[in-house]
Amino acid sequence: MYHFFVNPEQIGEREIKITGKDVNHIKNVLRMQSGEEIAVSSGQDSKKYRCEIAKLSEEEITAKIMWAEEAGMELPNKIYLFQGLPKSDKMELIIQKAVELGVYEIVPVATKRAVVKLDLKKEQNKRKRWQAISESAAKQSKRMMIPQIHSVMTFQEAVLYAKEMDVKIIPYELAEGMSKTREIFGNIKKGQSVAVFIGPEGGFDEQEADFAAENGILPVTLGKRILRTETAGMAVLSMLVFCLEPEE
Repeated sequence: MYHFFVNPEQIGEREIKITGKDVNHIKNVLRMQSGEEIAVSSGQDSKKYRCEIAKLSEEEITAKIMWAEEAGMELPNKIYLFQGLPKSDKMELIIQKAVELGVYEIVPVATKRAVVKLDLKKEQNKRKRWQAISESAAKQSKRMMIPQIHSVMTFQEAVLYAKEMDVKIIPYELAEGMSKTREIFGNIKKGQSVAVFIGPEGGFDEQEADFAAENGILPVTLGKRILRTETAGMAVLSMLVFCLEPEE
């Protein structure tokens, strides 16, 4: 079943109004007709609406609400991925896979060793593209919300942004063994927010690692093998999903 997102104000007691680019997609790409069923979410809670298309026009699609349910598709913890800006189009892959794995928000971080430098105009264009990828991945993986792509932060800004989060981790080559990593992951409680810091190609600068440690960010190891930046975040998120996914 096709899944669409709308703003909360578009959801009424008995029907939902779908506008924007999804109108063209439903009418001209999917060629859906009145009477066909779709799923709709607001992207801001765990409620999913099962709807029947009632009316199609050039500007709007009206969907009749058949029933609503708490889908339970989201992790019980909000995971924030602080991703050092990678080269080329790797960020697009990282966003897509992170959203599929359940991340809550992604923060691009301009670190000392990051090769990519974005001016304001480039950043705005990139964020628009990145947010569209997040929405597409959320639909594909049947998420109940669309993870937001934050504006680019410096490493210092990112560390301060994460200061109030419950658990903060940073994969680092000089971290202790896997037993310590398992201990940290195993102690994360339901409902706690988790910040994950991933370096770009070349990793974090020593001063950045020291600044992270001074602000309570725990170094963890992901094993003896060296992982690419686009792999490291996915490895951490996969471990977290294994630890945090609720039992059936």
